[in-house]
Amino acid sequence: MNYAKTAALAGAAMMLALAAAGSASAQAMTTPSMSWPLAANPKPSSIDAGPFENVYVTGAISGIGYTQDRAAGSDKKSRVDFSNAQVMVQTTEGPIQFFAQFGAYSFPTVGVPYGKAIDNTKNTFGVMPQAFVKFVPNENVSIMVGKLPTLIGAEYSFTFQNANITRGQLWNQENLINRGVQVNYASGPLSISASLNDGFYSDKYSWGSALVSYAVNDKNVIAFAGGGNFDKATDKATSATPLLQNNSEIYNLIWTHTNGPLTIMPYVQYTKVPKMPALGVTEKASTTGVAVLGKYSFNENVSLAARAEHISTDGNGVTNLLYGPDSKATTLTLTPTYQKGAFFIRGEVAYIKLNDYDVGSGLGANGDKKSQTRALIETGILF
Repeated sequence: MNYAKTAALAGAAMMLALAAAGSASAQAMTTPSMSWPLAANPKPSSIDAGPFENVYVTGAISGIGYTQDRAAGSDKKSRVDFSNAQVMVQTTEGPIQFFAQFGAYSFPTVGVPYGKAIDNTKNTFGVMPQAFVKFVPNENVSIMVGKLPTLIGAEYSFTFQNANITRGQLWNQENLINRGVQVNYASGPLSISASLNDGFYSDKYSWGSALVSYAVNDKNVIAFAGGGNFDKATDKATSATPLLQNNSEIYNLIWTHTNGPLTIMPYVQYTKVPKMPALGVTEKASTTGVAVLGKYSFNENVSLAARAEHISTDGNGVTNLLYGPDSKATTLTLTPTYQKGAFFIRGEVAYIKLNDYDVGSGLGANGDKKSQTRALIETGILF
């Protein structure tokens, strides 16, 4: 058994034991953030930690299975894995708070070969993907320091946080977790966050990002997010730190509309990468994407989530940000979901079609196919 798996299982077992010893609380957790339709446990377990007040213990344990045509690269036609084996520990009271997340996880993404949870954990953010201390001087201001969730995009990192099992192609251009410091301000309908961080987990603190959100009324929220690398010559390249994206700028405009059982979230995204001759990037490149995410709840237990998106790239015939320097992709995803209490189960059909892709960079074992359909199922508990 390798280190990542041993640590993930040991951490989960320890925190589950603590949770079992704790008492139920009426306070729902706001970290990690979650999209509809899945809902976090509204009565998380807590431990009376004396001077630290209540320490809350929550988690996500889930398994995933899929089958697909035209498996890309070395990906398999079918696979069963666990998508989350995670425990979160946090405090929510007092001037000094903390959050820590432990375990293993996968990042299923439409049109991208699936990485097993154990390998994905080892190759990206480790068995503690997020952990930070939060200073709260007053009710309007907070400061977070540590391994932080990104401010960019409309989809989150982990499957249990999102409306769909698989993440989209716009998400695949965004950073997920970065190390740094973040200042938050909230007053009435306005929320502002700004961060100095290491971008795509580069360990070089040359990125800045910000998120401004305004609640127009009880049904509509408008948000703008942006970020970029001040030093366009960061040469680190790993699974968590793609060279081109880590040297990019990225911008989102997101609208969320809620009306009874219906929620829709259209957003647009633009990214750009400069020429970087010192890093072998001889031509600038950009992506332009548009997506619509939505959810309709039939009742308190059953819902249908969907995502449609299109992304196009301009790499001047040289710089590849997708499936070739000037390629395009369109995706459609449908996710029926059932949740009762802590238990959930959901299915999914995800489809992607490519245009103007380079043979060898597309789908299928030889990279010469232009479309793929994947059927998935995910089930587990959010405790």
